Amino acid sequence: MLQEASPRERLVFFLTVFIAGLCSLIYELLISTTSSYFLGDSVTQFSLTIGVYMAAMGLGSYLSQFIEDDLLDWFVKIEVLLGLTGGVSVPVLYFVFGNLTTFEYQFIMLALTTVIGTLTGFEIPLLVRILKKHYPLKSNLAYVLSLDYIGALLATLLFPFLLLPFVGIFRTSLAFGLVNVLLGLFIYRFFTQELSVKRKQGLQWAAMAVVLLFVMMGIFAGKLLKHWEDDFYTSQLIYSKQTPYQDLVLTKNKDDLHLYINHIIQFSSLDEYRYHEALGLLPLNVAPVKKKVLILGGGEGLLAREVLKFQEVESVKIVDLDAAVFHLAKENTHIRNLNNAALFNAKVELIAEDAMQFLQQTDEKFDVILSDLPDPSNESLSRLYSTIFYKLIQRRLTKEGIFATQATGPFHTHKAFWCIHETLKASGFEYIYPYHAYVPSFGDWGFVIASHSELQPHVFEAKVPTKYLDSLQVSKMFYFEKDIDRPDDIAVNRMDDAVLMHYFLEDWRRWQKKEH
Repeated sequence: MLQEASPRERLVFFLTVFIAGLCSLIYELLISTTSSYFLGDSVTQFSLTIGVYMAAMGLGSYLSQFIEDDLLDWFVKIEVLLGLTGGVSVPVLYFVFGNLTTFEYQFIMLALTTVIGTLTGFEIPLLVRILKKHYPLKSNLAYVLSLDYIGALLATLLFPFLLLPFVGIFRTSLAFGLVNVLLGLFIYRFFTQELSVKRKQGLQWAAMAVVLLFVMMGIFAGKLLKHWEDDFYTSQLIYSKQTPYQDLVLTKNKDDLHLYINHIIQFSSLDEYRYHEALGLLPLNVAPVKKKVLILGGGEGLLAREVLKFQEVESVKIVDLDAAVFHLAKENTHIRNLNNAALFNAKVELIAEDAMQFLQQTDEKFDVILSDLPDPSNESLSRLYSTIFYKLIQRRLTKEGIFATQATGPFHTHKAFWCIHETLKASGFEYIYPYHAYVPSFGDWGFVIASHSELQPHVFEAKVPTKYLDSLQVSKMFYFEKDIDRPDDIAVNRMDDAVLMHYFLEDWRRWQKKEH
């Protein structure tokens, strides 16, 4: 005989299912995003997390059949355990990444995913069985599954647009762990008559202890993050911001300013001019026309600073995915001084957009296009070094236009550098000119100039002020020693086969004494 549930009971149970689905998927997104930031290769990290999580949910669902009595009691316990595990998942991963190897990090990440998935797998079967006294099985399953899926949908909308940019990974983990535990406490309070006094007291104290833990971690989250970042970064942290796209960190040690994106150094103020002169001045020096320049990436304005040295340049468009980088470059005194206030120049236009989307949508043509995009450490970035991307570049160049790109290091990431070279050739550029420069913060760093007209970039006459380049230095930059010269059998990087990312990650792992 089915018992008619009161409107309040129906509301509580349906709200419980909705919140449970929301929290569980948030944990999955948190773990996979954190691992993508730390290890790169986002497809692998998301695939591993989703696959292990779903398998673990199946395990939890299977194990739930062995719980025969005290279903509500078990449900509250699981919510508390799930909240505790999910809530501490990101803090644990932060600690592990800073202190253990990549293999150990991956093992612990998968262990956390397994525990969270298994506990999540208990939720729906238990709720269905708890509700069976109120609803027939057909309606029961329909209500539970539909609300669980709607909760999951809300999680996928909240995470990228609200939680990640405005709350951050660390605090989101704590917040939703707290929500899970409070959900268990609420269920405990609402249905208190169905639990024994002894069980009620034990569950209440356990839940309150976890709530207190999360509240304290939330209060001291800033100090915890600062302590972790101080251990990770060797210099004083002066700026930190989690944007919808990446984690931006600025550090300073006396006169040395470092910008990090997702914990990877982007420049040091002591030697960045070597990199930016090599990428900016060399191609512009040989460009037949340089009135209109497009910079892809380079939102911090350092490459624009070099481009603006040429009087012939009439306009510079900078396309960078993250508007927060533009804001940092304009508002931070240290970077603004470093880029000579380039982003305030009347010739400069700032566009916050994905580079590939911009190239697809614009009809404008440019005399020089410079690519200062991040290294191809994941699939999303690797596509910006693909044949399709380079063909889009060619469509946006004038007849005598020139393209130049940073191309990782020919020594430390040997295969990746020459893969970019081969990809440019395969995309249809007739003339390819690889070169490299020594940048102390990065080591030996590579670049490539590509065009449809024959050039002589190795012949350099300084037409603008330089701190690094001169005719002798430039002539040496186009010579590659035997140990870094082009190897055989290098594949071409295509949109559907991110071979460049695999080359890049494989090359770097060989040089890491202690992997992170």
